[in-house]
Amino acid sequence: MSDIHEALDRAEREVFTREPPKSLQARVNFLLGKLKTTKAVAQELGVTQRSVERYLRGERKKPPKDIADRIDTAVRARWQPQVRKRRRKQAATSTGITVETRARFGYTAPVGTTDDGRMRRLTVHLPPAYANRLFEAQQQGASDQQLREIVAEGLQEIYFKDGGRRADNLEVAFTDVDYFDVSF
Repeated sequence: MSDIHEALDRAEREVFTREPPKSLQARVNFLLGKLKTTKAVAQELGVTQRSVERYLRGERKKPPKDIADRIDTAVRARWQPQVRKRRRKQAATSTGITVETRARFGYTAPVGTTDDGRMRRLTVHLPPAYANRLFEAQQQGASDQQLREIVAEGLQEIYFKDGGRRADNLEVAFTDVDYFDVSF
């Protein structure tokens, strides 16, 4: 999974109105409610059906860390889908998203200006149109590079070109991402 995909998933988890179940038994029970059979839960988690049954009865309370992480990821991926959908829609239509990143930004600009890329830390609020494009691209299975191009275009227009008030001929290259975070 890419930096941008992970950042969008983290941002979704921050909009939960309630915390997911805490105990192992409650988490596996929640997954059973969503996936309907212990066999489907076992396949999702990469464990045996018998292990799932033990988790449900409370016979096993401490799975290995990698399995516990998979359970946590599976629960969070299915937790409060309507809340996540509503927040995405709100970001895509009215509020936009805030992008925080540390990356190398290079430029293609007129002769006489520098085009050397350099590391910058930016926190920029992108309007709803960019949020909408980003969400649609993610849902259509866009690659990390395609998502980066959307973000780079948004940063270029809003931050570097200041909404069309300066640097008309500037083209921004967004590379060497150190970290990337999104909130909406």
